[in-house]
Amino acid sequence: MSLLLHTYGLVRPLLFKMDAEQAHEFTLKALDRIHQLAGHLLKQDLSLPTELMGLSLKNPVGLAAGLDKNGAHIDALGALGFGFVEVGTVTPLAQAGNPKPRLFRIPAKQSLINRFGFNNDGLDQFIQNVKQSQWHRQGGILGLNIGKNAATPIEEATSDYLKGLDGVYAHADYVTVNISSPNTQNLRALQAENELVALLSALNARRQTLQAQYQRHVPIVVKIAPDLSIDQVDSIAHAVQQTHIDGIIATNTTLTRDAVLGLPHANEQGGLSGPAVHALSLEVLARLRTQLGADYPLIGVGGIHSGIQAVEKFQAGANAVQIYTGLIYQGPLLIRDCVDALRNLGR
Repeated sequence: MSLLLHTYGLVRPLLFKMDAEQAHEFTLKALDRIHQLAGHLLKQDLSLPTELMGLSLKNPVGLAAGLDKNGAHIDALGALGFGFVEVGTVTPLAQAGNPKPRLFRIPAKQSLINRFGFNNDGLDQFIQNVKQSQWHRQGGILGLNIGKNAATPIEEATSDYLKGLDGVYAHADYVTVNISSPNTQNLRALQAENELVALLSALNARRQTLQAQYQRHVPIVVKIAPDLSIDQVDSIAHAVQQTHIDGIIATNTTLTRDAVLGLPHANEQGGLSGPAVHALSLEVLARLRTQLGADYPLIGVGGIHSGIQAVEKFQAGANAVQIYTGLIYQGPLLIRDCVDALRNLGR
């Protein structure tokens, strides 16, 4: 195991003195540079073979979307030992996102609040970046996450998602439909059953055309919010079954603030990530598993800061997990901790 990966605890205090978004960008560029000059210093080889949606994962611990919005750092991130990597969210047209500052740390709760607003360089640049990934060409499993532009009326959202699917289909191992970010106005309204069935039906129909064109089936998954009632979760379960969608990622960030009340930045607008989301996502996962049966693919995300939380996601019904905020606070050794804990679970 690389000694470099053990140094994150020493570097983190320096990073945390920087503006959160600047530190984010600095870290990604540093990872790229290290990977280019001495890739072996980043490499973790973590094997726990897992089948998910017909895909063969090296292990069931993935990177959640949002860390690499433009798919520009896939090779360096893939080297860290993830079983799969998801990048985006990408929108058809480039957009700046919400005004800065828009990323805030809450260290006392190992949490973040973000209101990025799908800032990205647009679909064309995203695809160019993805095509350059050696890690993906060498067999790394890559998910591409699509969304709608902020300027697109919610009534026309399906058009943006279809453009996204058309663009990424040939380059994705699976495609994630992000309808759960709290930072694009009205986006979560697409989780209502009628709206969701209409959107997912259109995507599945387009997928059948693309499948014939490219002679390959690409799974589609939908990423949902943690702030849902039981009835809403049941409606989503019904919608994905009705429209033949392959899986669900549960969950995105939360709008609740109960876990961070009174702390600096707790009142910032945006989605809260970190341990507060863990319990919420467990409830959603458990309900989905009850409604969808034993075999439906579920990916658990939100609040994984150790192998313990990864195991709890599996016990609630997940087939794989993703991490993001935990990586910021714990560093890359969190990936190993999660894989080891799941191996010890005997899965």
